[in-house]
Amino acid sequence: MHCPATYTCPMRVLAIETSCDETGVAIVEANGDETPRLVAQALHSQVEMHSAYGGVVPELASRDHIRRVLPLARAVLSESGASLASLDAIGYTRGPGLAGALLVGAGVACSLAAAIGRPAFGVHHLEGHLLSPFLSADPPRFPFVALLVSGGHTQLLKVANVGHYSLLGDTIDDAAGEAFDKSAKLLGLGYPGGPALARLAEFGDASVFKLPRPLSQRDSLDFSFAGLKTAVRTHALRLEGSNCEQPRADLAASTQEAIVDVLVRKSMAALERTGLKRLVVAGGVGANALLRSRLEVECKKRQARVHYPELALCTDNGAMIALAAAMRMQRGIAQMSTDYSFDVLPRWPLTALTEPAAAR
Repeated sequence: MHCPATYTCPMRVLAIETSCDETGVAIVEANGDETPRLVAQALHSQVEMHSAYGGVVPELASRDHIRRVLPLARAVLSESGASLASLDAIGYTRGPGLAGALLVGAGVACSLAAAIGRPAFGVHHLEGHLLSPFLSADPPRFPFVALLVSGGHTQLLKVANVGHYSLLGDTIDDAAGEAFDKSAKLLGLGYPGGPALARLAEFGDASVFKLPRPLSQRDSLDFSFAGLKTAVRTHALRLEGSNCEQPRADLAASTQEAIVDVLVRKSMAALERTGLKRLVVAGGVGANALLRSRLEVECKKRQARVHYPELALCTDNGAMIALAAAMRMQRGIAQMSTDYSFDVLPRWPLTALTEPAAAR
């Protein structure tokens, strides 16, 4: 027997993530109003494949998702001890992301759902990141301020509940993740650039280069990192031809310091503006050690709490998509597909999910 529309009885949800360069499949189990728990997950990263090109090649990403997704689904079902027929719903990442990559996950998910006669529905990739700390050992409680730093997105949001998001600050140009990756490329570091720059920064002095903190002096919670990238390029050009590695390490440290400084300042300003005492940090940049340590210090000064996903769940993964799907189902706000038709939304603002729409 399967759960009614309110989904108050135990349910299992499988979800597929294929928005960019990771293929993720996971199963979560939810019981009543309790936070869903992760039962099993499997993940394949395409980093090694794309590293030869210095970035993600969309066509190669899509083809690799096709090869990986079904074997990963079988592995997850085997690990969980569940059968396909025992699932109550199947979720997939509908957007944002690369159109071809998204279509792979959406097509497979809807086909599997049709085969077993269960509902399928699309999940917002950023909502998955936003809710991923609920799978951690120290889950947050609503309401909270969220710092979402994932790929091409850097946003601050006030989160009242699942599906109730108010945008406080957004990216004007380059996002924090792009600033890390582009700066790393200017320094001749490999792909993915963010982790490589952070590793080099460990050997540098962050006080050597004076880099800009765009918008930090304004009464705005928006982000801009294009000016920082330009400054890094200027310094990197001056270092070309040098046989000394120390200046490169110093520039890496100074770059990381500037990005983290802006993220921390804006996050603290968002807490003060909303009056909330809880901050959630999610997305790939949320794994940065310097960012975590600085936020811990600043939140402690303000008697606030900061929550993160587990490090393994900071990058794209199926667990966060399955979690978001289950939490929406628990609250009766999942948009189910009854005819198994689907589309994808490569550009899809997170605030479009708000019920009712929250004003900025």
